[in-house]
Amino acid sequence: QVRLVESGGGLVQAGGSLRLSCAASGSLFNINTMGWYRQAPGKQRELVATITSGGKTHDADSVKGRFTISRDNAKNTVYLQMNSLKPEDTASYTCNANGFRGTSYFNYWGQGTQVTVSS
Repeated sequence: QVRLVESGGGLVQAGGSLRLSCAASGSLFNINTMGWYRQAPGKQRELVATITSGGKTHDADSVKGRFTISRDNAKNTVYLQMNSLKPEDTASYTCNANGFRGTSYFNYWGQGTQVTVSS
């Protein structure tokens, strides 16, 4: 079992910055990819950014150049630095961790943290 706890959300004005953190605990071996997803009211959940255990990152086009995902393996924590925030970035941001143990795929989600960007 893996527990993911997000923090760092809040209310910020457009153009501002926030840094989200996701602390993982539990059975952390074989976690390959961690990432952030977001869901705005009335919309489907969408990928924001992911990072593998080797440090390879993938960002959604909508956040390229503004958001940066990073990972501290020693602290079992993933960060999402969000700069130049826009009102359309307003959403609940959720952390994800997934990987394989043998042939079994596992996929865990945090509870989410709210980010609200005012215009």
